[in-house]
Amino acid sequence: MSGSRLACLCEAADSAYDAKQIMSFGSSLGHFPIIGRNKRSGGGAPIEPECEAMFKSARSASERANSELKDNYGDKSVRVRGAAKVMAHLMFGVIALTAKQLFHLLE
Repeated sequence: MSGSRLACLCEAADSAYDAKQIMSFGSSLGHFPIIGRNKRSGGGAPIEPECEAMFKSARSASERANSELKDNYGDKSVRVRGAAKVMAHLMFGVIALTAKQLFHLLE
């Protein structure tokens, strides 16, 4: 669904997604995968220097968002059961964080 709404040129992911199947699937979609190398599984070739800054920036932004959700929006301790309820709980946090960021953007 997102592919029909926007053009994605690259995919940044941490070392947990360092697998040939994931990289080849991203490449087959026309995306440029920037995935950190997993040192425990032999650690393939390092990230190219021109992609290193983009990788760090994307990972930093996602880690800040995850930290904010866990610290301030209750995503650290979900006290509901069932996939639909958990998803609703987490998405309410995402909506609240989005509203906060939009408010700061308008200031």
